[in-house]
Amino acid sequence: MKKTYAIDVDCAACAAKMEDAAKKTEGVKNATVSFMTLKMRVEFEDGADVEETMNRVLKACRKVEPDCAIDF
Repeated sequence: MKKTYAIDVDCAACAAKMEDAAKKTEGVKNATVSFMTLKMRVEFEDGADVEETMNRVLKACRKVEPDCAIDF
C-alpha cells in the first residue's frame, strides 16, 4: 500500500534527512520526500499497521528534524 502525506519542513537538506529516517522505520518498504511539493510518499510493508507505522515515522523524523510535521 502507498500513501501520500503533506509535510512541513524548512529546507531540502532536512527533507533528505526525513526521507532517510522514514526509510529505516519498521513497517516502511520505501519512502520519498519532496521539499518542492512538501509531500511524503510512503510505501508500507505487507501487513503493516499504517497508523502505528506513521507514528514511528514521525518519531524518527523528529529525531533528525525536531520541528517537522506530517499530516496523517
